[in-house]
Amino acid sequence: MKRLSVNIDHIATLRQARGENEPEPVTAALIAELAGAEGIVTHLREDRRHIQDRDVYLLRKTLKTKLDLEMAATEEIIDIALDVVPELVTLVPEKRQELTTEGGLDVASQLSHYREVTSRFHRKNILVSLFVAPNKDQIKAAKNAGADFVELHTGEYANAAGKAAEAELERLMKAARDAAKLGLKVNAGHGLNYRNLKPVAMIDEIEEFSIGHALISHAMFVGLERAVKEMIEILKEAEH
Repeated sequence: MKRLSVNIDHIATLRQARGENEPEPVTAALIAELAGAEGIVTHLREDRRHIQDRDVYLLRKTLKTKLDLEMAATEEIIDIALDVVPELVTLVPEKRQELTTEGGLDVASQLSHYREVTSRFHRKNILVSLFVAPNKDQIKAAKNAGADFVELHTGEYANAAGKAAEAELERLMKAARDAAKLGLKVNAGHGLNYRNLKPVAMIDEIEEFSIGHALISHAMFVGLERAVKEMIEILKEAEH
C-alpha cells in the first residue's frame, strides 16, 4: 500500500499570520492521522516562519503514526531533532528568501558533511532521508552518505505539462529504480496534487508521498478529513 504523509506547515502559516493561537497545527495532524494518513511531515525552518519548536515537541508527544521532521542540516536544528527523536528526518536545502523549498540537496559536493550528519542521527536510531532531484549522481551520493531513504523532488514534474511532464515522469521512474537498486527506500514530494499524483503513485519503487499545500488548500473547502481521504483514494487507485 502506498503511504500518505501529510505536511501541516500551512496550518501553522495561517496561525502565524495573526500571531495568535489558531489554527492549531497539532490538531490538524491528529485529524489527518484519524483520516488515514500514515505520517505527519513538518518543516522546522531556521526563520520559524510557520512551525515553531513547541509544535515539534507536541507532535512528538501526541502522534500515533510517524513524525517526519524536515530540516536543514544546520547545528541548531540538528540539536533540536536529536532531542525530539522523530522516526525520520528529511534533510532539505533552505534559503531565507525562498517561498518554499526550491530544489534538491547537492549531496555530491558536500558528501562528508551529510555523512557526518547522517551518522549522528543513526546513533539516536533516527532514520534519514535526503531530498534530492531525480538525478543518478545525487542518489548515489545519498547512498554513500549513509541515507536510509531518498525523497525525490517532484517539483519539475508538477510544474510541467504535456510532453515535458511525460519526460519528467520518466526521469522520476528511472531515478526511483536507480535508488531501489542501491538499496534505498524511495519517497516523493513537492507540488503533488489531486490531478498529478496518480502517475507518480504508479511508480512501483516509490513507497510514500509527502503532500501539504494542495491538500491543505482543498481542506479549506471540503474539510481536512475528507481532503486526506480523497488523496488516499488516489493512491489506492494507482495500485490497481
